[in-house]
Amino acid sequence: MSKPAKTAAELIAMARAELKVHADCPEGMVISVIRDGGSWEFRASADGATVAKPGYPECVAMLVQIGDHLAKQYDVAE
Repeated sequence: MSKPAKTAAELIAMARAELKVHADCPEGMVISVIRDGGSWEFRASADGATVAKPGYPECVAMLVQIGDHLAKQYDVAE
């Protein structure tokens, strides 16, 4: 049985909503969806000033956990 598909934008919106609930993330973090064969993961990027802000490493770690959870539930739509 295949998983339901969501667009990258939908998955990123879901991740941002989860991050707002669980972490105090600095503005400026860019989230993208990276496909890896049959699976996918989130990737975070930001400029140096944003990376240096308090909470950024924790937000990236939380994003990885959220991505692991969502990747088990959803595929990325083409």
